[in-house]
Amino acid sequence: MVSWIASTAPAALLSVVSLAALPFTGHGGSPPLEWGGGPLTVDSLPRVTYVAHRGGAREVPENSMTGLMAAYRRGTAQVLDFDTRVLRDGTPVVFHDATLNRTTFLGGEVRKLDAQEWKGVRLRPRDSLPGSWRSERPPTVEEVLDRLGGRILLMLELKDPRGLDRVAGMIRARGLTRSVFVNTNDPAVARRVHRRGLLTQLWRSADQMRTDRPERWRSFVDLLDVDIHARDADLKRAVRSGIGRVWAHTVITPAQRDRALALGCDGILTDAPGRLARYRARVPGPVSAVTGR
Repeated sequence: MVSWIASTAPAALLSVVSLAALPFTGHGGSPPLEWGGGPLTVDSLPRVTYVAHRGGAREVPENSMTGLMAAYRRGTAQVLDFDTRVLRDGTPVVFHDATLNRTTFLGGEVRKLDAQEWKGVRLRPRDSLPGSWRSERPPTVEEVLDRLGGRILLMLELKDPRGLDRVAGMIRARGLTRSVFVNTNDPAVARRVHRRGLLTQLWRSADQMRTDRPERWRSFVDLLDVDIHARDADLKRAVRSGIGRVWAHTVITPAQRDRALALGCDGILTDAPGRLARYRARVPGPVSAVTGR
């Protein structure tokens, strides 16, 4: 069951952002011009990588197409992170919570909607965000892959592992197996991701890291995503695990960033990439070719 949640802003001030997909020919046609010889891959990442967590949730509406595009245009992160859930009909959508209540004008469980009903969902931008943001429909995973896949590295968290096979098919069909990290908190799911030939990311909480033996995962984990609140000893053990990349989440202060880097992490997941990133990427090609603006 879906219920309406009262808006805190006058409805007249809200307008829906069109999510009509821009032209994309990655399904067997020619790739976008900015790809050059192919999509951007993990090989393009700098020594220290910055990730816009949920698109940069302290700077833009989280998990929104507008927010992801804004983070892309700003160039302060080399990877865009977003969350995924699965609708009743199996459609993977970009959304964090199991329910609609916190970030939309509706209430109820995401998994009880189908793709047609999803078209009626509208995000509710937080009043505390800088700038002015309009209400819009949360995108599907397919829309984000078509809009941004290959133009920048993406990080996709499987909130519902039921969506793995369908998401894996979307990634493979677009030639993005080296351009999208597939993230989970479950080592068993991470192994399944690896077996499908995808970039595997495993995140761990500070409590989990106290007893983790991350060296056990190095044969199937490409990226270990560690909690910035973990003890120094646990962070160091992760860095020394033999896993190729160890990035810290979710970093919101310069002191946290500096601690993670000093302990050997080579990536930062942050809600505020515009404030914390020390590196600005050049967006290839004219912005209008990507944003339609």
